Amino acid sequence: MRALYRMGWAGALSLTLGLAVALAQPAAPRPPAGPAARPPAAAPGQQRVDLNLVLAVDSSGSVDDDRFELQKQGYTRALMSPRVLNAIKNGNEQAIAVTMLQWTGPTLHVVMVPWTIIRDQRSAQAFAAAVATAPRQIFGGGTSLSGAIDFSVLLLNASPYRAERRVIDISGDGSNNLGRPPEQARDEAVRAGIRINGLPILAVEPDLDQYFRESVIGGPGAFTIPVRNYDAFADAILRKLVAEISQDEPANPKTELAISK
Repeated sequence: MRALYRMGWAGALSLTLGLAVALAQPAAPRPPAGPAARPPAAAPGQQRVDLNLVLAVDSSGSVDDDRFELQKQGYTRALMSPRVLNAIKNGNEQAIAVTMLQWTGPTLHVVMVPWTIIRDQRSAQAFAAAVATAPRQIFGGGTSLSGAIDFSVLLLNASPYRAERRVIDISGDGSNNLGRPPEQARDEAVRAGIRINGLPILAVEPDLDQYFRESVIGGPGAFTIPVRNYDAFADAILRKLVAEISQDEPANPKTELAISK
């Protein structure tokens, strides 16, 4: 991945755009990498799900390998929870589509697990196993929440599944320090009908939850779940996934659901 730093901004952007589309639709031929590559338009008759969900995991320099593994373990445990499966089964389609990426700088993103349908224990186990075995591929490069949002929007636009709700679930332990302002990326995503929920990890910046509320999350019913430390990550992820899957528009937008362990 160090080669990405030598490619320059334009080259890295072209590479990540091509990678997003190719991994979002693994059965389709790989589109040519380059500035002209665009996510494909939604095809008629796509399989319907209740939710298209992007899980965006922080891989910036402040996240060491142990903390990165704790994030992965948190998602793995939550996806295996009966509470998550029950929330999925209560939906109209009884299925959700999920993809996971790791992110750092404005153009540094790697899809860890491509779009996958979760509808039962077997499919949840398969996705959780893919998360658990996915290696970390980027190490540092700044913290660009705006870049993570922009790349997540590309993934949502390229999803092979149709859903009434589209959500970006972004976790991180730092404020934006590279790329355009996160408010711009957030507002564009919200105008496209996408909700952004946040999981700020307060281990490095104690007031990061306020920053997420003001500058990162957005859309009807958007919320944050601040986490005091990485050890509490699994509990926070479980509550977050259940809320995202089961709620269209909670009564109180931008609600904070605190995890203080």
